[in-house]
Amino acid sequence: MKQEQGKVYLVGAGPGDPKLITVRGLEAIQRADAVVYDRLANPRLLQHMKPGADPIFVGKLPDKHMIKQEEINRMLVDLALQGKTVTRLKGGDPSVFGRVGEEAELLAEHGIDFEIVPGITSAIAVPAYAGIPVTHRDFTSSFSVVTGHEYPNKTYSSVNWENLANASGTIVFLMGVANMDTICQQLMVYGRNPDTPAAVIRMGTWMEQRTVTGTLDTLPGLVKEAGLTSPAIIIVGDVVKLRAKLAWFEKRPLFGKRVLVTRAREQASELVRQIEEKGGEAIEFPVIRIRRPEGEAAARTLDEAIRRLEDYDWVLFTSVNGVDYTFERMAELRMDVRTMHRAKIAAVGPKTQEALLNRGLVADLVPSGSFQAESMLELLLQFVKPGEHVFLPKSDLSRPVLAEGLRRFGARVTEANVYENVLSLEGGDLALGMLRAGAIHAVTFTSSSTVTNVLEALGKLGEADPVGLLNRIELYSIGPVTAETAAKAGLHIHATAEQSTVASLVEAIVHKGSQVGSPADENTVPEQLGKE
Repeated sequence: MKQEQGKVYLVGAGPGDPKLITVRGLEAIQRADAVVYDRLANPRLLQHMKPGADPIFVGKLPDKHMIKQEEINRMLVDLALQGKTVTRLKGGDPSVFGRVGEEAELLAEHGIDFEIVPGITSAIAVPAYAGIPVTHRDFTSSFSVVTGHEYPNKTYSSVNWENLANASGTIVFLMGVANMDTICQQLMVYGRNPDTPAAVIRMGTWMEQRTVTGTLDTLPGLVKEAGLTSPAIIIVGDVVKLRAKLAWFEKRPLFGKRVLVTRAREQASELVRQIEEKGGEAIEFPVIRIRRPEGEAAARTLDEAIRRLEDYDWVLFTSVNGVDYTFERMAELRMDVRTMHRAKIAAVGPKTQEALLNRGLVADLVPSGSFQAESMLELLLQFVKPGEHVFLPKSDLSRPVLAEGLRRFGARVTEANVYENVLSLEGGDLALGMLRAGAIHAVTFTSSSTVTNVLEALGKLGEADPVGLLNRIELYSIGPVTAETAAKAGLHIHATAEQSTVASLVEAIVHKGSQVGSPADENTVPEQLGKE
C-alpha cells in the first residue's frame, strides 16, 4: 500500500518576538510532525510543538553554513514523502529574501502539497520596535526594502543605486551591516544627501535590541564605535528623526531583562503576562507539574474526606490549586457545593480568594499582609473553637504549620492531598543553554518546591554545579519561606517580594534589579537567538 504524502507549511516566524508570529503560523507549528527551523526563528516557538514532534535545526551563520540550502530543500521533500506534516520555520517573512521560492519549487516538482504562511517582516517590525515607522505623512509615503548582500559569486550589482539614492522614500537594508560602508557610500555617490538621517538596529524586537542613529556620513563610524554587528538592519530616511519621540520598546521598565519563570505551567500565565507587560521576556521552565494524587490509598483518603464536607465547621484553602482540584473531584463525585453549608471558609491570599469567588463562594477569612501559613494560623486561632472539625485540602508538599497548630489548639483536623507536585523537565534544554550562555538575567522562585525542583532538574539535565550557575544571576523569591529554602540550598536571593503575590514579585524585579538595558554583550547571546 502506497504511503500517503504529507504536507509542508512554509512559515514566517516574524522578526524575533515570539508573539509576533501569525495565528496561522502558530497552528502550523502545533500540528507539525517535524519543525525544520533555523537561527532566524525564536526557539521559544518550539514550545508549541505537539508531544513527539521532531525539532530539526538547520541554522546558518553569516560565516558558516551548517546545511546548504539545497540540502534543506531536499529534506523537506523527503520528510513529506514519509507522510509527515512538516513546518519550515523561517525568520521574518519567508518571501522577503527568505528563499521560500526555491523550497516551494522543489515541493511543487514532486507534487507535494504545501502552503506559504506569510510572516511579519523585520523590514517593518524592527524599525517600529525602535520607534521608527517606515512611513509618515510628514516625511514619506513610500519605502523600499533592499538586500544588503547578494550572491558572493556575482560580478555585478542588481541594485540600481542611482534610482534608489534619488527616491524620496525610506530605504531599509536587510542583512547589510557587513557592507554598510559600501551602502552608505553608494547612496551618497549617487546623490543622497550625506546629512540624511540613518540608523542601525541590532537584534530588533529581542531583549538585546540596540539602536544607533546618525547620518549617512557618520553612521558607519558610529556603528563601529558601538561594536554593533550582524544581525541588524539599516534604515535610511527622514523617518529616523521620529525615534527621539516615538521610541517605546526600550523605555519599558524591564526592557533588556530575560526572566526565567519556574512556576508550574498551570499557574505561570499571570507571572509571564506581568513580566512581559513591563517589557521583559519570560522564559518558561515549569519545573513542577501538578497532577492528582496517584495510588489507591491516596485517592480513597481524598474521597472519604470530600464525602464528609457537610460535617466540617471549617474548610481551609491554601492555594488556587487546592480550590481547583477539590471542586474538580467534587464534580466527579456528583457532590453539590451546598454540602459545605455548615462550614466557614478561609483562603490564604487574594488569588485563592478569587478562585473561590469564581465558584460562587465568598471566603469568611483571608489574612492581610503576609500570605503565608503562619499568618493564616494566627488569624484562624482567633475564630476556630477547640473541638471544631477542620478540613484542609492541600498538596503533598505542604508544610505542616496549619494542621499542627490547629491540633495543638484542640481542633480536629482532616487533611487530604488533593494534588501532587512532581518534577518536570519541560523546556529544560532551552533554559539550561540560555543560563550557561548568560542570556537569562533573573530567575523567579514562587515556592520552596520550585527551588528544590530547579536544582534537581538542572542536575538531571547535565549541569554539574546548579547552585553556582544560578548564583551568577539575580534570584527573586515570592516570600520568606521560599527565600529560606533557597538560602539553605546555597542560593543567594537578590530580593524577596514585599507581599507573597505575583504582582509584588514583579515589582521587586523592576525596582530592585540591575538595569540590563539595550547595550547587551553580544557574546552572551546564544547562536540560535540571532536573526537577520
